[in-house]
Parts: sequence; structure tokens; C-alpha cells
Amino acid sequence: MINLSSYKYTVAERFLRYVKIDTQSNPESLTYPSTEKQKNLGKLLAEELIQMGLTDAHMDEHCYVYATLPANTTKKVPVICFCSHMDTSPDCSGENVNPIVNSNYQGGDIVLLNDKTQIIKFNEHVDLKNQIGNDIITTDGTTLLGADNKAGVAEIMDAVNYLINHPEIKHGDIKVLFTPDEEIGRGVDKVNIKKLGADFAYTMDGETLGHIENETFSADGVTLTIKGFPTHPGFAKDKMQHAIKIAAEIISLIPKDKTPETTEGKQPFMHPTAINGGLEQVVIKFIIRAFDTPTLHALEAELKQIAEKVIAKYNKCSFTFEVQEQYRNFREVLDEHPQIIEYAVEAVKRSGVTPVLSSIRGGTDGSRLSFMGLPCPNIFAGEHAFHSKQEWVSIQDMQKAVQTIVHLASIWEERSN
Repeated sequence: MINLSSYKYTVAERFLRYVKIDTQSNPESLTYPSTEKQKNLGKLLAEELIQMGLTDAHMDEHCYVYATLPANTTKKVPVICFCSHMDTSPDCSGENVNPIVNSNYQGGDIVLLNDKTQIIKFNEHVDLKNQIGNDIITTDGTTLLGADNKAGVAEIMDAVNYLINHPEIKHGDIKVLFTPDEEIGRGVDKVNIKKLGADFAYTMDGETLGHIENETFSADGVTLTIKGFPTHPGFAKDKMQHAIKIAAEIISLIPKDKTPETTEGKQPFMHPTAINGGLEQVVIKFIIRAFDTPTLHALEAELKQIAEKVIAKYNKCSFTFEVQEQYRNFREVLDEHPQIIEYAVEAVKRSGVTPVLSSIRGGTDGSRLSFMGLPCPNIFAGEHAFHSKQEWVSIQDMQKAVQTIVHLASIWEERSN
């Protein structure tokens, strides 16, 4: 049995360095990556992997970092990839991140250093009750932290470091993949699956300690374009048909029990994310989410029917309704390869943690990778309250994630011939 109790972890030190590098992605950009600054972290990671001894480590022109830890066994072991994304969310500033280590947390609210209005409240962040005595890293209240997903990046880097320095732990070829632009839905747009050369993968991008996510939303985007009929407002009576007001009417008819604010668990939703335009034309962007594709399509049909019902009252107006597939529930793929989850459960147990299978009300790079031929569930990284100034992660949870990666590498070798 592998014993990491005496190991001097590097995960916290790495994490504190990585979060200070601004890697925010930009959904309005048409470039790959969407922001050049993501390459600053990519270059650093490639250099550190080379220094560790992964001689093929490199960052390509699209900001993907690839590397291989060669096998040290004579067994025929499937090639396993560990993946995390380098970008941070556009929802909250990731510039000049100032991480704060709150040592030996003893419970209660955490008031953030440079913005006292930002309070991580004990009764709202339910996982804090499991962090007594741990060391919690927060922001200073002025930016997000970047634990989503630099915690995963640091955990993979530390696990590789451990495996290199403990050759007695047998494993097959281990692939490392760090991606850009996951937060804007483009995380695997330019990934080279053939070059990666993995059979199975795990993203380290989950939340609570011990959780293994084997199910995600299925997701589509909808673009609803409304054509109004403009006239001079001084002569508009019985003539003007205002696109903004029509858009507002459509949004107001979305059922209140089918929005993110009122749903949880396996409940689906439709959600307007952006609205742009004026009197003559308005474009509304929606995201549609459900855990099965038939329900997803039913929600889209319902939204289209709402638009048809409203537009029917305006004889000079029209609309277009475009659906863009985003990703699908990766359980459809994972159920065909039960050993992927079985081994992850065993790895979490060997780390001294109770494994919990859970569903993501969202998606990961693994959602799309699974349907690109690389089955890829999601494992906890310890990140909490992501995309906000109240984001936090505990050092001890990150260390458990490192252990899980190491055990996973070993279990795949054990169970191979």
C-alpha cells in the first residue's frame, strides 16, 4: 500500500504561485486561445514538467500543454490522462490575485482582508464544517481565487512530482493535459486527441472532497433573434412594434420553475444569459440544461413555442431560433467503461476518504472529451464558491486529491496484465 504520510507536498506552494498568473478567458474573442495571457501559465507548466524529467512536455500554438510520464512497468497498462484547465472565469476579475492562507481554521465566518463586505459565511458554505483544523486559502476579497481550476493543475503537477520521485510505485504511461478556455466552452476545441494518445482520462475539476462526478448536464445554446418594426416615437401609435419589449415579454413567460434560481439536483432549466439590441432587432442568448437529451429538446421546443405565441401578436415582426449543441451527459459514455469509475472509487478510499458519486449541474472538458473517444469522469479538486470573490480551497483537500491521482495511477497498473 502506498503511504504518502511523510511526503512533503508541493501542491500548496504551486497553487499559490499559479493563481497569481492572470489567465482569464474571454468569450467575445475569436482567437485560440481567447487570451494570450493564458500562455504565460502554459509556458511555466511546460518548463516545470521538463525540469521534473518529462522530456516531451510542451505547449502548442493553441495553448494546450502536453506531457508524458513514461511507464515503469512491463505490464500492458491502458494509457491514462489527467487533465485540468488553466483559464479562470470571465465572471469575476482574475487580475492581481492575492491569495490568503487562513491557517488552522476553527470555524465561523471568514471576513476577506481587503473587502470587508465579502464574507465567507459558515452557515452558507456548508463544506466549511468539514474544514476545522485545516488551512483554507481565500482571496483578499477583490478578485476570484482561481482554485477553479488551478487547484487541479497544482494537484496533477504534485502527483507527477511524487511518482517521479517514488519509482517503486508502478504505473503505465501517464499523460498530462492542461487546456485553455474551458470556462467559455472551448476547452477542447483544438485538442489533438491522437497526439495525446490516451485510452481513458480524468479531469481534476470537482468540488467537495471525495466526490467523483460521473454525470453532467446535457447542454445546448439557443440564439433567439427578434425582428421588430421601428417607427419615429412621435408617430408610433398603432405602428411601432418594439423588439426590446417583445423580448421582455418572451423572457417573462419562461416558467418560474424552470430557471436556475428555482431548480436543483436533477431538475432542468432554460436561462437567458445575454440580451443585445434595440427597437428594430434584439438578440437573446439562452443556455438550456437537462440531464437527458429528450428533456433538453423538450425545453427547447417549449421556449420556441413561447416565442411563437408572443410573436403571433405582432403582425409586422418575426424571429429566428437557432440551437447550438454544446455538450452531452458523459454518463452515456462512462457506463460503457465501468472500470473507470470503479478504480476512481477505490483510489479515493485508499486516500482515506469516503467516495461519493455525484452529478454536475454543469459540464467539464471531460463532457466533450468523452464524446471525442476519451472517456473522462471528473474528480474532486477541492474548489468551492468558484467564479466569485468568495472562492476558497483547503490545502488538506488538495493533498487528498494528489493522493487520489497517485493511487489511481497505481490501481490501473495493478489491475492490468
